Amino acid sequence: MITKTQIEMALSHVNDPDLGQSLTQLGMIENITVEGKKVAFDLVLTTPACPMKQKMSDDCVAAIHEYVDRDAEVEVRLTSRPARQQEDELLSLKDVRNIIVVASGKGGVGKSTVAVNLAISLARTGAKVALVDADIYGPSIPIMFDLSQQDIYSYSHEGKTYMQPVEKYGVKLMSVGFFVDPAKAIAWRGPMASGALKQLINETWWGEVDYMVVDMPPGTGDIQLTLAQSIPVSGAIIVSTPQQVALADVVRGVELFRNPGLNIPVLGFVENMAYFTPAELPANRYYIFGKGGYRQLAEEMKIPLLAEIPLVQRIAESGDSGRPAALWSDQPRPERDAFDELAANTVRELCKLA
Repeated sequence: MITKTQIEMALSHVNDPDLGQSLTQLGMIENITVEGKKVAFDLVLTTPACPMKQKMSDDCVAAIHEYVDRDAEVEVRLTSRPARQQEDELLSLKDVRNIIVVASGKGGVGKSTVAVNLAISLARTGAKVALVDADIYGPSIPIMFDLSQQDIYSYSHEGKTYMQPVEKYGVKLMSVGFFVDPAKAIAWRGPMASGALKQLINETWWGEVDYMVVDMPPGTGDIQLTLAQSIPVSGAIIVSTPQQVALADVVRGVELFRNPGLNIPVLGFVENMAYFTPAELPANRYYIFGKGGYRQLAEEMKIPLLAEIPLVQRIAESGDSGRPAALWSDQPRPERDAFDELAANTVRELCKLA
């Protein structure tokens, strides 16, 4: 007769491939039930798109067959839970599992392009994804999703009225650009901007979301600090280009998130415009802004380099046309593959935060 204790002992031999600790030590095994030779339990993941989930599931089945009974019928139920929680978590964010902020030390490095394509690549894996355009002085989502003229509808929950996010390409969207005239400058001081951003996030009803990507304003000032303190951020991604003048701002970006008042994990770096690839010669790479500088900085700071995004004309054109590069699937393209790599590596780093 199979017992629950036997199952627990068998599963203690199965390790998380990234963390190197057993699933039982990490608290990832829950709700074990045994009926004769039928065994079932929950394998609790940090994120539903964890790239190692199938391997861990297969290893659990193999361990039970090896240490308990080769004829056991094993059901592994894959589930997930938020990576970080705060006691004062707001109601509108209660079903948001992971919040990823995409930041940069300076403007003009393609942060918004990276945030948009990361969100779409995550959505293409089957995850439920939201994207918040918090770049208050230069909102890009309306243009990059071809939503310049967009009505926002309300949603009532328990007597309170929320905004309903717009949905396109499988991503829930909210942007300050939906509420302002694109032909006029947004002349808000720091406290006004911070308040507007918090309202944008907290007064939108997001529903169930696996990954919320937040396109932060560039820089490391009060707006960024206030926003990061106001929501339960799982981790940060910092975008830069290869030039030394841009890399100098990366260090300040890392220090912002490592500030004791925030203590937000830096999931990794993204090197945008890493190399130029001509459309007619997709295998060729020309490092016109320098080579290896960001990778070296990543190694020195012990922070993963999540992806190197090529400099190709199609990325800019696709953003302007409202069909971001990560959507393309008709043929192999280096830019789409780079964004898919970014999404996979981001999920991997989130898994390590369990």
